[in-house]
Amino acid sequence: MTFLAKVYIKVRPTVSDPQGHTIHRALRQLGFDSVDGVRAGKYMEIRLNEHDPDAAAAKVREMCETLLANPVIEDYDYEVLGIDDE
Repeated sequence: MTFLAKVYIKVRPTVSDPQGHTIHRALRQLGFDSVDGVRAGKYMEIRLNEHDPDAAAAKVREMCETLLANPVIEDYDYEVLGIDDE
């Protein structure tokens, strides 16, 4: 079965986010005065073939822990959706 994993990775709140600060400043300079702060992150979509949703979720968790997220400074979350085979 084919699954689509939506992976969200963000810098932990206690870690400085230079990219978020830069985006925040740029938005304010463009006139978006109501913007009070920005935290930048990463979003990925991963298609994978597994026999069931639990197996797919386990693979995605392993991917996050071994490559996609830096466990020292980032947190991650994901959702796994079953999709029709094309």
